Amino acid sequence: MQYYPGMLSLLISTVVFFAASFLLHRYLENWGLDSGRARTLLVMALATAISYGSMALVDHFSGKPGLLDSAIKLQQQSSAF
Repeated sequence: MQYYPGMLSLLISTVVFFAASFLLHRYLENWGLDSGRARTLLVMALATAISYGSMALVDHFSGKPGLLDSAIKLQQQSSAF
């Protein structure tokens, strides 16, 4: 069986997106924010950011070069000047 780190990050980020959107929706509902287009967009944007962050962490810890490795490399290059 072959290991595909890209599929692992896709699977985990999808699960994290739905969990984050559910929890954010409940949190904002308990906070008293009116349900509407603005709250829906806020939940979607925050859940997407959390999901993207989880994908970057999975890629980083699985050894696949991804977003975090590129950011670290760019920071090291810019601090060398």
